[in-house]
Parts: sequence; structure tokens; C-alpha cells
Amino acid sequence: MKNKGIKSVSQAARLAKCPTGIQGLDEITSGGFPRGRPTLVSGGAGCGKTLLAVEFLVRGAVSFDEPGVLMAFEETEAELKANVASLGFDLSGLVQKKQIVIDCVHIERSEVQESGEFDLEGLFVRLNHAIDSIGAKRVVLDTLEVLFASLPNEAILRAELRRLFRWLKEKGVTAVITAERGRGQLTRHGLEEYVSDCVILLDHRVNEQIATRHLRVVKYRGTLHGTNEFPFLIGDGGISVLPITSLGLNHEISSERIATGIPRLDAMLGGRGFFRGSSILLTGTPGTGKTIVAANFAQAACRRGERTLFFSFEESPNQIIRNMHSIGLRLEPLVRRDLLRFHAARPSLYGLEMHLATMFKEIASFQPQVVIIDPITSLMDAGTPSECRGMVTRLVDYLKAGKVTTLFTSLTQGGHALQQNEAAMSSLMDSWLLLQDYEGNGERNRVLYVLKARGMAHSNQIREFLISDRGIDLVDAYIGPSGVLTGSARAAQNALEKAAVLASQQEAAQLKREVERKRTALERRISGLRAEYETEAVELRRIAEQVGTRTFVLGTERAASGLLRQADAKAASGHRGKPRLGKVAG
Repeated sequence: MKNKGIKSVSQAARLAKCPTGIQGLDEITSGGFPRGRPTLVSGGAGCGKTLLAVEFLVRGAVSFDEPGVLMAFEETEAELKANVASLGFDLSGLVQKKQIVIDCVHIERSEVQESGEFDLEGLFVRLNHAIDSIGAKRVVLDTLEVLFASLPNEAILRAELRRLFRWLKEKGVTAVITAERGRGQLTRHGLEEYVSDCVILLDHRVNEQIATRHLRVVKYRGTLHGTNEFPFLIGDGGISVLPITSLGLNHEISSERIATGIPRLDAMLGGRGFFRGSSILLTGTPGTGKTIVAANFAQAACRRGERTLFFSFEESPNQIIRNMHSIGLRLEPLVRRDLLRFHAARPSLYGLEMHLATMFKEIASFQPQVVIIDPITSLMDAGTPSECRGMVTRLVDYLKAGKVTTLFTSLTQGGHALQQNEAAMSSLMDSWLLLQDYEGNGERNRVLYVLKARGMAHSNQIREFLISDRGIDLVDAYIGPSGVLTGSARAAQNALEKAAVLASQQEAAQLKREVERKRTALERRISGLRAEYETEAVELRRIAEQVGTRTFVLGTERAASGLLRQADAKAASGHRGKPRLGKVAG
């Protein structure tokens, strides 16, 4: 019972949030800005303060049915409508529907004459009327410095600032106040950040001639929030913040396997290829065939009826299509059927964040099942190691969340030692294939092996990687006294082994013939002995018959002689007995 009471109290005490509708920002702030409280958005010129504030209003009116008031002190209504139209926001339509009220307060320093104390009572009346006219739930004040620029009395200014923020709270509206960044402090007056319940700091910096905008939640009373600095983009769909820390490892997985387009490579991966939705890293030195492997992977996916999006950062689509003709790959029909789409751009065209946003936009538009990025290292040269790793992490998580199978190619600088960026990036990948050069006997040959394949049985052997006009083949590499044999050395070793096999076959054939000759001679001898045996057996039977005949004759003669002797004896005794008829007859 005690635990239930604690739980109910914590839920009741949880700070109410007002969702911004801005991609990524609600994740960082765990739900949005504090509802019914003021939020300060501070930053230098060109960092996107006004656009963020306007998008907060537009998203509220369109997505959450919360009308809003935009009070601008610097731009006119026409200028605001034109500026945000590039983001796809129809302010004019929202104003006509009475979902947003725009009130532009024009203040000129030359028109202001200070006489005695001043206050913001007129502003409160004007703002209150705008809020009540449409039942506004959201308010934007852009920008605060313009309102107070002509007022030198800082004591009164600070008091009025406090009164303004307190009035907004009492009104119960969720307010966003934009302010320019001061020297050594977040704002010019150094007070707004203290009376605001939430403070967002925007920054626009240039690093190695590449401009990037960053966002950081400096302060957020009463709730947990992301404290890191996050890059953000201003695109044709508004502002997007893509934080790494907001992406949980909870994406769905698939046990389905998909073919690579190279049968012997599938055999090295347990005979069935990669898992669907996995991330695959293919590294290799220049000229090892990374793009060729990627093209085969793309063709195999398209033949299965799966859409494939090919991002190229080194070659144009026409060049890739032409080069694949040399190995018998025809990609033009796949492009015409809209199964294969190319997106090519130089890495130096944008910063990392703009490249990432462009890729997200293309993926969302084309809805591919397979994505190829060739090579990812071209993009990674456009930022610091931490920025590059963050970009790859967000891209991998985004694609995994959509169950998109992704092949990243990575260019290495030669040698067999793994580079630091490869090792760092490989931890994000499910499978890792290596293409390497082997030089010897005056030639250079390619080999491929599987360094890593999570969740599947895979070969640990090195295979020679052959490219011909018939496509790709992986052949068994020979191991010689000096190591792996490839190319002509492998062919020579193969010839030696064939010669050895042939000699063994010839020796076996000769031995077979000798054995056959001995067997024939033995059978002849056995036949002769069998004939001799039969002859002697016949003679033995003849002699046995003769002996039997003689024995019979001899017995007969002996019987006859016995009878004769017996007759004499019986005749002599006959005189003493009865007479015999035979004797009488005689």
C-alpha cells in the first residue's frame, strides 16, 4: 500500500509537458517544453531562434489543436510569412482559420522619449487581447531585446522582465521567448535565463569552412533532460534534432537471410547470406572492388523485387552504371523500373548534418529495403571523429529501426593494420568484410575474408577475389611455405598439384595393370591346377571303381567257395537226418 501511494504521488507531481512537435527536440526534453511556463531560446544571429519559435506555434496549431499568438518586435507580418514559407509552413492559412494571431510591435529608438518611469502595461493589454481572441495556449515573443533596446534604466527593465514572465505564468500559456546571446552570459540582460523555467541555447559555428548548428538544453526545472550538445538542421520540413542519446537499442530484428549476389560469398556466410535489417561494413584499399561488391548486392536485392537506394560520394550514377558493364552487370533496367535509385553528391557539398538530413529525406521518400553508402569514409572526413561517429550511429539506428539492410563501404589507406576509424565504426556493424591486396611475383591480387558476422556461422578462410567480364568469383587461396598464394603463384601451385595428382594417377594405373597381370597369371595357374585336379580325380574314381569291382568279384568267389564247403558238410550230415530233395533229384 505504501509503494502504491508513493507511485501515485510521483505521477501526480510529474511536470506537465507541452510537446513542440519538432523532430528530436521532444526526445531531448522528455516530452517538450514546460506547459504553462516560459521557455527562453537564446542564440546568436542566424542560429534559428525565430524559426524554432514559429515552428513551435505552427506544430501546436496543426498537430495538437492549440492556437497560438506570435508577437514580433523585429519583423513584419509579411516578412514572417515569407520567411517560414520556405519551411512549408502556411502562416497565412493558419491566421485566416484563427488558429494563429500575429501581432507586430514596431519600435524605433528615435521615436522613444524617456520621461519618468515606464512599465509594460500596454504590452500586457495588447497581448491579453490577442490571447483571448482565439483562446491561445501558446505564445511566442520574438525578440525581447528589441522591446528593451531603447530603455537604459536596467533596474526598471529587470523588474518589468520579472513581471512579464510572472504574468505569462499566471495567464497559463506556454510561452517561448527568443533573446540574443550576450557577452559572457546567455542573454544581453543576464536575467531572462534565471526567471525562465527552461533555457535552450542555439549556436551556429563554422569548423574547417563547414557550418553547423547546435542545440543544448542549459536548464529545465523539475524534469530530466538531455544535457549534451546536439546538432540540428533547418530543412524544407522544418527543424530536426537528431540526438544519439535519445535512440534506444530496442529496434525489431529479423531472422530472414538475404543473398549477397555472390554465391560463394553466401557460402562463406553459412550458405544463406546476411540477416535482413543488418548493417554490413566492407572495407578495402583503392581498387579492391568495393563498389563492384556493392553493385552485385544491389542487383540481387532488385531481382528479389526490393527497392535499393545507392548513395555515392565518389562517382556519378552514369559512371557506376557504365563501369558495371565491364563485369556483365546491367543496372539500367533496374533504374528504369524504379527498383534502383542513385543519389550522388560530393562530401564537401554540405556539412555532416545536412548530408544526414538529405539521406533521411531520400530514404523516407523512396522507402527502400536495401541502402548502400559508398563510401562512408568520404563523409567521415567532413567532421571531427566524435561528430562522424555520432553521424554513423544515428544513421545505423535509423535504418535498423526501419529494418533496412545497409551496406557501408569504407576506404582504407593500405597495409593490413586496421585504422582507428574503422575499428570505431565496426563496433556499430553486424558484419565486417575485408578486401585486401596481396603483392608478389610481380603482380597484385585481391583477397576477401569475413572478419565478423554476428549471429551466424561464417568461414574463417581467405578467398582470392577474382573480377572478370563474367562477374565476381571467389576461389580457394593456396597456402604455401611463404604464406597465402594468389594469382600466378596460385596457378603455378595449382599446376604442380595437378601434375602430382596426374603422376599419382599414372603410378596407380601402372600398379593396377601389374596387379591385373598377376591376377590373370594366377587365374591361369589356378585353372591348370583345377584341370590337373579334375584329371586326377577322374583317375581316382576309375581306380576306385576297379577296386570295387575286384572286391565284389573276390567276395563273390569267396562266397561261392564257402557254399561249396558248406554243401559238403551238410551232405555228410544228411545221412544222419532227413534226405533233401535236391540231393534226391541228383
